[in-house]
Order: sequence, then C-alpha cells, then structure tokens
Amino acid sequence: MAEPASDLFRKEALDYHQGSTEARGSVLQISPAWLRHAYWVLVAVAIGGAIFSTVATVNEYASGPAVVRVQGRTDLTAKAPGTVGSVDVVPGQRVYQGMVLVRMYTAQEAGELERLTKEFNLQMTKSMRDPSDKLARQTLATLRTQRDLAEERLEERIVRAPHAGVVSDLRIRPGEALNMGETILSLYGEQTKYTLLAMLPGRYRPMLKTGMPIRLELAGFKYVYQNFAIEGVGNEVIGPAELRRFLGQELADTVSVTEPVVVVTARLPKSTFIADGRTFGYYEGMQGSADARVRAESVLVTLIPGLKALFDDGG
Repeated sequence: MAEPASDLFRKEALDYHQGSTEARGSVLQISPAWLRHAYWVLVAVAIGGAIFSTVATVNEYASGPAVVRVQGRTDLTAKAPGTVGSVDVVPGQRVYQGMVLVRMYTAQEAGELERLTKEFNLQMTKSMRDPSDKLARQTLATLRTQRDLAEERLEERIVRAPHAGVVSDLRIRPGEALNMGETILSLYGEQTKYTLLAMLPGRYRPMLKTGMPIRLELAGFKYVYQNFAIEGVGNEVIGPAELRRFLGQELADTVSVTEPVVVVTARLPKSTFIADGRTFGYYEGMQGSADARVRAESVLVTLIPGLKALFDDGG
C-alpha cells in the first residue's frame, strides 16, 4: 500500500513544486570552454612539476661548530710571582718593540737595587784611592754581580713588548696577584694569520675535499655569512675527548660536540669582516657555525629514493 504523499515529500518541497515556475532556478551548466582551459592548465602544471623535480636539486650540508684561531700571536706571561702595579696599555693599542706594557710592584726590588748601587759606588771610590787593595777589588766584583742580579730581578717585574704589534686579550688589572707563568696579555704581530677551525661530522669525511667552499656564520651576527675555501681536512675522525685535547685548555670548554668529528681548516684572508655596514675584527676564540655542501640530489630522487639505486645501476 502506497504511503500518503505528505509522508513521502517534505511540505516545503510540495509547496515549491506547486508554485510558479518563474521562481525556479535553471539547471547547473558547465562551460566546455572552461573545461578545456582547466585541462591545459593542469597539463602545464604537471609538465612544469616534472621538469622542476628533475632539474632542481636539494643540497645536503655538513654542519658543525667553528672557532677562529690566531696564529703568530705572542702570549706574554708573568716571569715571577707578584702583584700588578700598573697597566700602561689598552686592548687594540699599537705598540713598538721594547715599550713598557705592564709594571709589577717593584718597591722591594727597587730598594735592593738602590742599596747595592750605593755600596758599589762607595767601594768603587775606595778601590780607586788604593788600587793595590785586593780585598777592595774582590768586594767590588762581588757587589757588581749582586747589582746586576738586582737589575735583572727588577727588569723581570716590568713587561715589555718583545716586538711591534697590537695589544689584545688583556687579562689583568692593577692590584691583581699573579703567579709565575700566568698569561698577562697577547700581542699580535705583523705576520699574524687568522684561521677558521670547523668541527664537521666525521661521517662526511670521504666527501670533504680541499678547495670546497665553506660558509661561516659567527655567533652574534645572525644571517651574516662569510664564504671561504677549505684549506685542509684532517686525516682522522676524532672523538670529543681528543678534540678537547687538540683545541687546548683555553678553548676546550667553549666547543661542545657529541659525536666524532673531522677538523677542517680555512684561511681567513683578512683580520676584519663587515656586518651591517660596520667593520669588526676577528679575535682568538670567536665562535660560530660552519656549513660545507657535500651532496646535491634532484628533487625527484629525494621524493622517490628508490630512483637513486636505479640511476646508480644505470651509471
């Protein structure tokens, strides 16, 4: 038995059906011309995508921490324990050979030298009055030796520039107590060379070659890239402990690696670099990150790794 029409159709649908046909919409129509244009657009996109995936490449980089080293600098150390009396230079100051850089407190040494000098002069006068007095001549020789030793001890309390250069890495201040051998400051000479040490993952060692480009981004200078050429590649892949020994006590704690690395070197052609229109200098121990491109693959091979084996077999 058929159900009543009111039960099969919604009341709104029946009212619309019984109403005027002028209010009804037309059937959806699709323009054949629009379809043809869309088809060729899709074909062009597919062809362009195929060409792009075949021609375009995806680069792979060996990345790791980097540090600036300065070769040819002179580290001046304390020749004897004592207290810093005065610092006569500032970082960046150019000095000449023999110039006084730092003075230690010398009251005791200066007093001893003054006493011996007076005794020596008195004994010299006495010896000149009686040249035949052997005891006076022996005493004079002894005083001369003691005076010379006192002068050497006093000179040890004065730090002079061993050669002309620029003062850097000044580590002391007046009143500070120093032990023998502690570093006072560094002096950069005219023959100073600046080198970049990059610690790149050891797995990339077979692909790293001299002459390859390497890019440096120094800490504190984001997006300021500097490009150099690799000058040397380590023959061994070393672990974190060996790397710390290689870097030395001063830099071992500043570079952190958790995997075996290979040390790559590059020469910095200048002692300065430019960032934001300003010129800055390189300094020992400056940190950064380095990247070296080791491999380039097409987008197609990257998307479909299986093609790599196919191309390798074909080659």
